[in-house]
Amino acid sequence: MNKYQNAIQDLLVTTDIKINGNRPWDIQVKNENFYKRVLQNGSLGLGNSYMEAWWKCDQLDELFYRLFKADLEKSIKTNFKLKWLILKAKLFNRQTKTKAEKSIASHYDIGNKLFKKMLDPLMIYSCGYWQEAENLKQAQENKLELICRKLKLQEGQSVLDIGCGWGGFAYYCAKNYKVKVTGITISKEQFDFAKAGCKGLNVEIRLQDYRDLNEKYDRIVSIGMLEHVGYKNYSPYMEIVKNNLKDEGICLLHFIGNNESEYTTDPWINKYIFSEGLVPSMTQISMAMENQLILQDAHNFGPYYDKTLMAWYHNFKNAWPEFEKSYDESFYKMWEFYLCSAAASFRAKRLQLWQLVVTKKEFSSIYQSVRPKHLNTRELDSFNNHKRIPKSEIA
Repeated sequence: MNKYQNAIQDLLVTTDIKINGNRPWDIQVKNENFYKRVLQNGSLGLGNSYMEAWWKCDQLDELFYRLFKADLEKSIKTNFKLKWLILKAKLFNRQTKTKAEKSIASHYDIGNKLFKKMLDPLMIYSCGYWQEAENLKQAQENKLELICRKLKLQEGQSVLDIGCGWGGFAYYCAKNYKVKVTGITISKEQFDFAKAGCKGLNVEIRLQDYRDLNEKYDRIVSIGMLEHVGYKNYSPYMEIVKNNLKDEGICLLHFIGNNESEYTTDPWINKYIFSEGLVPSMTQISMAMENQLILQDAHNFGPYYDKTLMAWYHNFKNAWPEFEKSYDESFYKMWEFYLCSAAASFRAKRLQLWQLVVTKKEFSSIYQSVRPKHLNTRELDSFNNHKRIPKSEIA
């Protein structure tokens, strides 16, 4: 056993994870260079070596849950011997970079067909609301309905959807609340899909950057967008929301939240999943809103993202036979690593999911917070047969 293997095994003592153990969350090492590579390259080394089949694990989400729960970063920071070993591994690493460590296609270039198999019928790529939901479709419908209620939508209002994705929310609120929706995205594939999906409704989908907005709306929604803004742009983003929101308007921000303020993202996630993405902290967002917007309501349902991500993972896994000729095994392992590690982050409470309702200071009403008592199941097979939920079913 070499010194690098010893270091990794010592680090795992507090995690209930064993090297080559017989439990589903134990690591099975196939290449002895794994240990040094992880110490040299951190999350990049761990993720890339998994993609290259240097190690495997039968229950990846539970492995990551145990790693995150043990908070190994703090152990490393206080262990001088381990820090020195990591430094040596990095200083004397003369190995050439492997082919798998080269940049690959960006996250949204994998094709709509795969996302259609992984997501719900409305193609919602954000956390569902699982209270009394039996499946992913119900959880996402619950979330969209909850957002509509928090926005207190009224027929004929104008709604701006910043970062509208594949148009699921635009479709839902235009169909059920008879509002006019403007959705903006900078993804050409999402633009085409959303435009086709919302055909016949009072919805305009634009290929437009949020920084080019200059109109007034009754309501603004931002679902899963703040994670792509970057900390230098949080304050300008809030200024744009303020400038495009009417005085009596309401805005809802739905985003993943970090427990700590950070300024860089995980190297593996940055390279393979969300390039230049960053999860904001509540401190960063509240500072960005200072003297610009008023917080009216805050709601955290982070544990529901664990369930959402695992539902996506099972959908992805079940659909893989249809796509394995189009993508290689490394691609499959990349998505497995991403979905399971993300689910574990929420399970270990490292990440949160926040919905904030904000207004301008000119807002004259008393905002009444919304929390659902019950959300009924609806039948939904496509964008064309959605049914409205009676308002009496939510508090």
